[in-house]
Amino acid sequence: MAYRGFDLTGKVALVTGGNSGIGLGMADAMAEAGADVCIWGTKAEKNEAARKQLERHGRKVHAQIVNVAEEREVEAAFAEVLQRFGHVDNCVANAGVGGGGSGAFIEMTTESWRRVLSVNLDGVFFTFRAAARHMVQRGKGGSLVGMASTAAIEGAPRSEHYAASKGGVISMVRALAVELARYRITANAILPGWIETPMTDRLFKQNTQFVEKVLPRIPMGRKGGTGDDFGPIAVYLASDATRYTTGQSFVIDGGYTLF
Repeated sequence: MAYRGFDLTGKVALVTGGNSGIGLGMADAMAEAGADVCIWGTKAEKNEAARKQLERHGRKVHAQIVNVAEEREVEAAFAEVLQRFGHVDNCVANAGVGGGGSGAFIEMTTESWRRVLSVNLDGVFFTFRAAARHMVQRGKGGSLVGMASTAAIEGAPRSEHYAASKGGVISMVRALAVELARYRITANAILPGWIETPMTDRLFKQNTQFVEKVLPRIPMGRKGGTGDDFGPIAVYLASDATRYTTGQSFVIDGGYTLF
């Protein structure tokens, strides 16, 4: 018999950026574990494809077009989630953009800086605020999960905006863990390493130097992770088994940051 603590039956999970990559891997695992799932994305075709994949598990699934950098869109979309599902138990703020192509820091534009921070940090703030308000008012606890990055704890040259946004997510999560503990709401962060996703597709497929010199340094011996590698941590943090686990940063990188 499977460990009942990981059974998500009766729970509702919201995953931003849940139509591909890490977000879809997490949403898929939670649906398989019994949760009803809502995903947010910015592209209708990807949303529809993801919705069909998730529905294979026989759970209730809903997909919405949402730009998390827009406060009003987040508020309206979250209200729609509650209308359809009644409540949200687990909120994964995964939507994000990369900072590639910005060049040297001294040449980074204000526009580029603000674009990355608006999605990766403001978007998490808007999403978490809506979810936390609901969870506090509902009075039955919940789980907030923020997608950070190993860029937040390593030197990330030419990606200072990305690193700053992800470092901000970690700090936000730790503060929320303390503030919301009295409401039985946990807050944790996930720090992916080199993961092959639509956001990193060009890096993995076109950057020969990266493929030949960086990926071989991953101790696990794989050429990077995949979205499916994040399914287990998603189920773990959404489950009742982690109701006493909060304020933590879970690094998933095949051992890269240790080597």
